[in-house]
Amino acid sequence: MRFKKELDFVHLSKFFYVFSIALTVAGLIFLATFGLNYSVDFKAGSNVDISLSKNLTLEEVNSAVEKTGISSEPSITLGSERVNVRYDQVLDEQQDEALKAEILKLDEKASFEINTVDTEMSKELARNAIYAVLISCLGIIIYVSIRFEWRFALAAIVSLIHDAFMVVAIFSIFRLEVDLTFIIAVLTIIGYSINDTIVIFDRIRENLRFGKQKTYEDLKELVNKSVAQTLMRSLYTAFTVFIAAFFLLILGGESIKMFSLAMVIGLLFGAYSSIFIASPVWLLLKKREKIKVKSPAKG
Repeated sequence: MRFKKELDFVHLSKFFYVFSIALTVAGLIFLATFGLNYSVDFKAGSNVDISLSKNLTLEEVNSAVEKTGISSEPSITLGSERVNVRYDQVLDEQQDEALKAEILKLDEKASFEINTVDTEMSKELARNAIYAVLISCLGIIIYVSIRFEWRFALAAIVSLIHDAFMVVAIFSIFRLEVDLTFIIAVLTIIGYSINDTIVIFDRIRENLRFGKQKTYEDLKELVNKSVAQTLMRSLYTAFTVFIAAFFLLILGGESIKMFSLAMVIGLLFGAYSSIFIASPVWLLLKKREKIKVKSPAKG
């Protein structure tokens, strides 16, 4: 396809850099000011998931919750024949029974699932989640360094951190709930992102082997050529997974909604980061390497 060969991906990457930097700054501001909207998975509290046999209104549920006498004001999410009540405090047995009794007055066939997380457990979960991301990035650095070179490894990590942080920034800016499935989504996004990046890097390495690059312009042309040769494969892969994640978001249950949303956002950012972030970053690092140029003949 002729249009791909004429497209200057390196030049276009400047616009994506600006967009990513702007979103990164906004994300950092929101994270520093408001932090993340953690679910009960990451902070002490109780999460009550109620399955109903009939539909209830939000007013009915609010009225029932108020009658329990629990001092902490809960966050209530109402779905089709399903209610989620989340408290920032850990409910004791008496409070659990009080809540069940009030809901059963509205629906005798209601069933309850109560999950409680204490302070120490929530801290451990958050700590382990950070360790999981860091260890995965470390493993990728080692793998790419061995298979390629340190410049490829550094560029790949920049791309991965970019993809992961973009998802975190979006969740912080729009105050979306972060739960354990969010961490799974971030790790999955890292996996898909490195897959696309490795494909492009492998083509760059192959073209380097058979080319004679003496100037920066030669390297730039090589990167554009390599990206063009792998572009459709990267887009097809991202689009296929995106469609699956999108329909999970639309048709899936409430329990995987944040996972699906994080996947959709991450795949969109990952689709362009391998092309417009990772490869141009490698080019910038390679540019610093001394390229042997024939000295002009002395006359």
